[in-house]
Amino acid sequence: MSDPKEPRDEKDPRDEREPGDTAGPAASKDSGVAKDSGVAKDSGVAKDAVPDLGEAGPGVPAPRGPEPGETDPAEPGDPSGPAEVPAWKAVLQGLGPRGLGLKIGAPVLALLISLAITMLLLRVTGADPVSSIQSMVSFGTTENSLVDIVNRATRYYLSAVAVAIGFRMALLNIGVDGQYRLAAMLSAALGGALTLPAPFGQLLVIVAAMLVGGLWAAIAGVLKVTRGVSEVLSTIMLNAIATGLIAYLLNDKRLAEVRPGSNNVATPPIPKSGQVGDLNGVLSAVGLDLPGRLYGLLPLAIVVGVVFWVVINHTRFGFDMRVSGLSPTAAQASGVSARRMVVVTMVASGAVAGLIGMPELLGASHEYSLNFPAGLGFTGITVALLGRNHPVGIALAALLFAFLDQTSDVLQEVDVPKEIVGVMQGVVVLTVVIVYELVRRWEIRLQQRAVAVELATGHDLAREAG
Repeated sequence: MSDPKEPRDEKDPRDEREPGDTAGPAASKDSGVAKDSGVAKDSGVAKDAVPDLGEAGPGVPAPRGPEPGETDPAEPGDPSGPAEVPAWKAVLQGLGPRGLGLKIGAPVLALLISLAITMLLLRVTGADPVSSIQSMVSFGTTENSLVDIVNRATRYYLSAVAVAIGFRMALLNIGVDGQYRLAAMLSAALGGALTLPAPFGQLLVIVAAMLVGGLWAAIAGVLKVTRGVSEVLSTIMLNAIATGLIAYLLNDKRLAEVRPGSNNVATPPIPKSGQVGDLNGVLSAVGLDLPGRLYGLLPLAIVVGVVFWVVINHTRFGFDMRVSGLSPTAAQASGVSARRMVVVTMVASGAVAGLIGMPELLGASHEYSLNFPAGLGFTGITVALLGRNHPVGIALAALLFAFLDQTSDVLQEVDVPKEIVGVMQGVVVLTVVIVYELVRRWEIRLQQRAVAVELATGHDLAREAG
């Protein structure tokens, strides 16, 4: 008779393994470790969580764009991915609600909130909010003001697109301001020194500006991938270096000359063959007469926006860039060189930054002087954030900022300091960014709840609702 305290000679269920399973007793069939590959089978990591990124060659996987009906991992439609995207990356990359109603409702709600805050601020300053806004609208809708608004918006738009290129890869190119000013100064000196027949004169200045801007931005990209220097610090320092370099070169003993009867110095004027005429003649041919000169390079800004949208959303390069921005390690494991993407993205951002000064240089001033517009790069950052890095949103944001800038002077007539416009712009940007992020998180939570219900009930709620 056996002792009841003596352990029974029973087979440990942990030792039950299928034939051919060489895992130790600690690795059972359902322990979460797949017997063939060592990858978790039931550990909660779905196979589809790592997208199939296609092939770039024998044995070398590379990213691909999403197939029809498939969710882009860079977009917030996949409840398993966007929830893990940090808020700052979501803001920079323009991630937001996907539903059409939320896409329209979020900016409308944000603008209404910002308008209410702006009216409250005007009331605090002792001004009548209603009469102040009416004065701005009345002045901003005159024909002269509309032309100036479009001209301002053209520069703001190019600046915002240059910033947005970096933002889509979570790169903060703070050096757009220095890149466009240095590019405008050097290209103006080149255009004033050489006389070429049209259109080669215009192309020379434009290409030179893009090269200078791209090369100046490439310095920050190379420092980031080779020495780990943050692009924020390097681009800020490059702005200061560009300012000093421009001050050194803009001298009558180097690349500039003193204008008679004034203390202003400027590069030699660009000859007539290198200038770009306005669009007034074209518009007059279709019956639209404008009181002011409309920049002739306005179509260039439109082309830049279209190319930006196509490249980012419908090309292999755009997909690689977005994936690299979301997760450089995942992109590297998939065959994409995240280091190369950083440098290429910075060069592309700088090249577009070189175009910012071209509408003014070739269409109005025809020289780079001490009076050349400055600070457009920093305005582009706020416009890009307000426009959610989308070409259409950036265009609307550029028009709004141009309208506020154009109508700032009229506020003094109703005893309101013009500096309140800067406060308005900041309120609008902060409100839009906050509302979009809150709506994005709310939509993600709704998607996660729907997925949880589907897993619990076994029903495809979306298909049943359809």
